[in-house]
Amino acid sequence: MNREALIEIIKKKQSYLCIGLDSDPAKIPSHLKSSVDPVFEFNKSIIDVTHDLTAAYKLNIAFYESNGIEGWQSLEKTIRYLDTYKDVVFTIADAKRGDIGNTSAMYAKAFLATPPHGLGFNAITVSPFMGKDSVLPFFTYQDKWVVLLALTSNEGARDFQNLKIDQKEQLFEHVIKVSKEWGNTGNLMYVVGATKAEMLTNIRTIIPDHFLLIPGVGAQGGSLKEVSRFGLNKDCGLLINSSRGIIFASSGKNFAEKARQQAEILQRQMSSFLKEIW
Repeated sequence: MNREALIEIIKKKQSYLCIGLDSDPAKIPSHLKSSVDPVFEFNKSIIDVTHDLTAAYKLNIAFYESNGIEGWQSLEKTIRYLDTYKDVVFTIADAKRGDIGNTSAMYAKAFLATPPHGLGFNAITVSPFMGKDSVLPFFTYQDKWVVLLALTSNEGARDFQNLKIDQKEQLFEHVIKVSKEWGNTGNLMYVVGATKAEMLTNIRTIIPDHFLLIPGVGAQGGSLKEVSRFGLNKDCGLLINSSRGIIFASSGKNFAEKARQQAEILQRQMSSFLKEIW
């Protein structure tokens, strides 16, 4: 999916919401657990009631690969089901891959290549730690995106990302400045945690036009209003992820209904913010 198509989805839905399908089998409502594939049935129900409210879905691969072959089958069935909405939703494999060049090429194929050779996601999260040659293979596929880790929302981010490498520049800023030359605004976006909203003004001076994937709104305490205030650009430029706050809004038989209600709350707020730029 190219940049123009992503922007059009956001405009049409008046939403830059990204729903995280971090579908922990232990938290799936009990009435689904007797089905052949509880994770897929859960995901399908969430998708069916939210696809008109969200611009994107992000699947955290750890929640699938931790369940072995059955988990990978649930993952594949979910991304194939999302093909039903391939023109109106953007899909992200939250895999956080990155290795020497030939290994990265295999990761890129696995997640970005068209089926049956790969899963066919629109984007994949990638670690920049090993540098340019570990990231470039992910740019091989046309109209696919690299979502590069820049400034994450976890407490341990301070161990490395905020280190000053000179008097003016922190490590995450250096990562953004260097890596923005590897791709362009149509195939490269960055992860910036919602709990780091105060950093967005400076980040926007470095990459004013790139999309940012913002996790941490909701259960992690990030503020949608603050992130939108400092992060929105003329093309929106944001995908704000919410996972647990939506998909596990209820553990009962009404889980899908409650998930939609939570997604609607965020979509309405986003629509009001978008009216200020469009």
